[in-house]
Amino acid sequence: MRVAGDKSISHRALMLAAATAGTSQISQSNRGEDVLATRDAIVALGAEVEDRGETVVVTGGKLHDPHGMIDARNSGTTARLLMGLCAGRGITARFDGDASLRRRPMERVARPLRALGAEIATNAGRLPASVVGIRSPNGGEFALEIASAQVKSAILLANLDARTTVRVTGDRHSRDHTERLLRRFGREIRFDGETIELEPGTLAPRDVRVPADLSGAAFFLAAAAITPGSDVLLREVGVNPTRTGVIDALRAMGADIDLSNERDLDGEPVADIRVRYRPLHSTTLDGDIIVRAIDEITILAVTAAHATGTTYIRDAADLRGKESDRLTTITETLRACGVAVTEQSDGLDITGGGAHAPERTLLTHADHRIAMAIAVLAAPTGPHEIDDEGCIAVSFPDFAPLWSGAQLSAR
Repeated sequence: MRVAGDKSISHRALMLAAATAGTSQISQSNRGEDVLATRDAIVALGAEVEDRGETVVVTGGKLHDPHGMIDARNSGTTARLLMGLCAGRGITARFDGDASLRRRPMERVARPLRALGAEIATNAGRLPASVVGIRSPNGGEFALEIASAQVKSAILLANLDARTTVRVTGDRHSRDHTERLLRRFGREIRFDGETIELEPGTLAPRDVRVPADLSGAAFFLAAAAITPGSDVLLREVGVNPTRTGVIDALRAMGADIDLSNERDLDGEPVADIRVRYRPLHSTTLDGDIIVRAIDEITILAVTAAHATGTTYIRDAADLRGKESDRLTTITETLRACGVAVTEQSDGLDITGGGAHAPERTLLTHADHRIAMAIAVLAAPTGPHEIDDEGCIAVSFPDFAPLWSGAQLSAR
């Protein structure tokens, strides 16, 4: 199967197309609610968008102040990255989102944008927020407080019109989709996982085909890895090295995973990924692998529940600021299914050996990744009832039919 288009790349491709004078075509774009929030936001900022479903045609380059509040809905990427784009384009805009997004921190982006010279106001560090941007920033050097792809991307988008070289330091191999797309859109940029240097220049319109989302594929990979008799092949999946922590982690637990047909797709590495069941064992996940698998930690926690021994997850405190506090939420979920879990300030200790179907409805806390992680948990153990299937549409609206198709194929 081919899972949904990569959410991170879809956001960024739409934003760069909107900032580019000319017409760009984004194909195989993610259709989740988060990416649709970005689509609607760039229209509010002045881009022309023809939405043909999985292909989106964007004519950009004439951005202006929006007439009303930009509603980022549930999407932190939409809010944080577009705050950056507005900050360096002389745009005045206000941003808000749903109750979940209003709980998520925004100062990590606001501080470097203020250093740029823009005026940024937040609500005690959260949304709603306002931006009064400047034109043609000076450029210069920015040091990341945390290794965050969203923060560095906001800085880069804010400096698209910078007069001198922009240098961002302090990265730790966080996802580099923005850097790769900037190169795709004609910019001279250097990056090595720790430092990024963007030279002055202009963007050129480009067509972009979006790879299948590794974060979406990871639910199927993990389910196959823990469900006896499984054999799954996922096609054209993005295997950017900054995102493959989940593959490395599954392999560290003994998973049978093969990559084939490896190639380049408009600047991003892709491959077909096959995973077959075999018994798994515990491991320790910390350091840089957490940065490269931050969106997949809940899935890896579920996988650990079906592995022998105790798996230790550390350096994952950033999960407490996602759509839910994912460390607490996945702890509650696993315990409800009979798994021994000790919650730490920055991680989990999970003693595996199996899980069973819960005796009560499991709460998703409106978190799409928790809902899909529960599907993985249920794959080898039988039906698990959840309180909210609708939240899955945030990133993967076609998840349920694909999941059902995979199960029917297995039977």
